[in-house]
Amino acid sequence: MPPIRIAMWSGPRNISTALMRAWENRPDTVVHDEPFYAHFLAETGIDHPGQEEIIAADETDWQRVAEKMTSAPLPDGKTIYYQKQMTHHMLDHIDLAWLGAVTNCFLLRTPAEVINSYIKVRPDVTLFDIGFAQQLRIFRLVREATGQIPPVIDSRDVLENPRRTLTLLCDAVGVPFDERMLAWPGGPRPSDGVWAKYWYSAVEASTGFAPYRRKNSAVPEHLADVLAEAAEIYAELYQFRLG
Repeated sequence: MPPIRIAMWSGPRNISTALMRAWENRPDTVVHDEPFYAHFLAETGIDHPGQEEIIAADETDWQRVAEKMTSAPLPDGKTIYYQKQMTHHMLDHIDLAWLGAVTNCFLLRTPAEVINSYIKVRPDVTLFDIGFAQQLRIFRLVREATGQIPPVIDSRDVLENPRRTLTLLCDAVGVPFDERMLAWPGGPRPSDGVWAKYWYSAVEASTGFAPYRRKNSAVPEHLADVLAEAAEIYAELYQFRLG
């Protein structure tokens, strides 16, 4: 039986790394952390923490990355290849035909929470930076190509009821739910990208999904347009979430 290759599409400042931890805690799964990040930075020149180190550490040729996503053999005993993918890493010149060889899923988070989390690390943020438009583009492409609605989950649903939401997700991608997805050992992982020291402090301290806490902080006024555009996209995708 061929391996199941899951591409989980998310913008930044979601619970995407915690979700990667959940999948990595399964004995049948190997994970890959943001495989196109080095290409994205090398191509755009956008200033991110650890930029030069990231480019030096990872593959910058998107075609080689895509080939690995779709055809690289898995380690012995592994049958699931879970890919934590960032939607904004899919630049316009990247041929998305490779998506046909993976199972595409989508992870959402309320735009205000994304923006307020993002600006703690990079104070200036655009709609491009947080990946909502790219997420909608990929969702529409996958839906049109397959004729089916791909699996969509929302971070709040995961945090409020991880067992139920992850069971729905596992059912949608055709694998059995594993109780070990609900808790994991704390600390860093060899599978984490070299950028973990800038972004992953919270998840490194975690041993499971934290309870959902509503964040009432207002988005700064100068980002109102970004929030409005992201909210419209989020509403379109949210209607398709599992459950």
